[in-house]
Amino acid sequence: MHSKFSLLLTSNPRNHPCFFSSSLTPPENTILNILKKCINLLQLCASSNYKLRQIHAFSIRHGVSIKDPDMGKHLIFTSVSLSVSMSYASRIFSQIQDPNIFTWNTMIRGYAESENPRPAVHLYREMHASSVEPDTHTYPFLLKAISKSANFREGEVIHAVTIRNGFETLLFVQNTLLHMYAACGETESAHQMFELMTDRDLVAWNSVINGFALNGRPNEALTLFREMRLEGVEPDGFTMVSLLSVCAEIGALELGRRVHAHMWKVGLLENLHASNALLDLYAKCGSIREAQKVFSEMHEKNVVSWTSLIVGLAVNGFGEEAIELFKELERLGLMPSEITFVGVLYACSHCGMLDEGFNYFKRMKREYGIEPRIEHYGCMVDLLARAGLVKQAYDYIQDMPLRPNAVIWRTLLGACTIHGQLDLAKIARSHLSELEPNHSGDYVLLSNLYASEHRWSDVQMVRRSMLNDGVKKNPGFSLVELGNRVYEFTMGDRSHPQSEDVYELLGKITELLKSEGYVPHTANVLADIEEEEKEQALSYHSEKVAIAFMLLNTTPGTPIRVLKNLRVCADCHMAIKIISKVYNREIVIRDNSRFHHFNGGSCSCKDYW
Repeated sequence: MHSKFSLLLTSNPRNHPCFFSSSLTPPENTILNILKKCINLLQLCASSNYKLRQIHAFSIRHGVSIKDPDMGKHLIFTSVSLSVSMSYASRIFSQIQDPNIFTWNTMIRGYAESENPRPAVHLYREMHASSVEPDTHTYPFLLKAISKSANFREGEVIHAVTIRNGFETLLFVQNTLLHMYAACGETESAHQMFELMTDRDLVAWNSVINGFALNGRPNEALTLFREMRLEGVEPDGFTMVSLLSVCAEIGALELGRRVHAHMWKVGLLENLHASNALLDLYAKCGSIREAQKVFSEMHEKNVVSWTSLIVGLAVNGFGEEAIELFKELERLGLMPSEITFVGVLYACSHCGMLDEGFNYFKRMKREYGIEPRIEHYGCMVDLLARAGLVKQAYDYIQDMPLRPNAVIWRTLLGACTIHGQLDLAKIARSHLSELEPNHSGDYVLLSNLYASEHRWSDVQMVRRSMLNDGVKKNPGFSLVELGNRVYEFTMGDRSHPQSEDVYELLGKITELLKSEGYVPHTANVLADIEEEEKEQALSYHSEKVAIAFMLLNTTPGTPIRVLKNLRVCADCHMAIKIISKVYNREIVIRDNSRFHHFNGGSCSCKDYW
């Protein structure tokens, strides 16, 4: 190929049969010959933006008009195929006289595959205004662009147009409609579209399963996967990624392991995306050693693989190991990403490595050219706050070049609650009132701080304010996996058939813990729950109910894994440490902040959370 380009573009034009004097208008047949040669070369131009522009320049120099629809069509197609800037393709497109449907579709496709898909819809409207009729390829490209921009209303309009034009019955149009609804978070519409399809291929199954997985509907995703298998449709790497993300979300480790076994059986472990999802599953289910094993056995790794394990180690309480893995990444000369540094800073924060955290923060920009984002600043505030340096954390927020978000102020508020900084807590709360006025957790944190100082009238004031503002506290729940099911428990819930046995065991556990020196931590109970007696309320927290259920239904020595939607309270943390020792069980709790690995009476967080 290189020799062909050299002959046409770099040889002496006077020796070339297509040479003509620049002072004369070249003969028409000569222009046609050059046009054909340019088009042939464009079709060979598979990987070089530079060669594309060489051919373009050559065509202009030798009299081939860019307005020629054939030349313009091939220039645009090649530039889109090479992912050249859409501004380049757009300039060519604007000069073409009467572009045909292929050229319009290529432009729409180019925008759909670019970082800015929005112009695709505008282009479609222009095409319609130019009386160019769409064909079977127009709508898949257009719907892909709408999916990326998450413009649900525009998608509905295009759906109506496909019905009117008779394209809705085509499988690839149906698939892109299904994907569009799922990508826009309209899972019910996506599922309805799926149910109406008479011919459902793997793409359709993957789209609807992934739609449920991405939009917080894990049970529906798992149900569809079972239906897919019953219909004899074989999953692929995309299916596995969706399924593993669902398992990770609900903490379904055993189901994830079965997915792992299936991947090994059908050879999908060679799929990098699927392997990364598998690694992420084990990390998010608190099985960090299995995550490390997957990582070590991967034939191919990318920065996502390294980052997933670094973050996984950090949130599981193995910050030192996370830092060592990052050092290995550096030794290998790999380029960390913004998210990699979030994991590193998170590790420093949750392990109390103050100096190391600030050093990595400086290196991120100085050595890797990564401009700190709000997530990185949030880690630094958390680093100071967890170290008890609440005033310094507030000063750091004041000096930030970015406007602090609600997460950062909430981090400060949480630290104020732990370290008794009421004045700073009020400042943090005032900022949160502006940014996220109805977040129930903020009321609870402030209420707990007043309660810890026995300011009960202020506690009641916060509670009344919460009621007047129509804010309800998010109920705590805990999930555990047993057999092929995931069970959910809430505080004091007695809807489960084994509730009587569970609560009887909870009573025994409480007495056993007291004999081991456990004293219920009741300081904040009134701020959280008013209608129940303090110690009884504490013993009925959802994670304790879930642990009792698992103690009843699993053999001695079996690890217990619990996923909790809220932060583990100080009383439960203290109690579970003793339970792990008394019952000789490893208990892994994943709360909304991090993992706690309880074993032999201690926790991986070293009481630093």
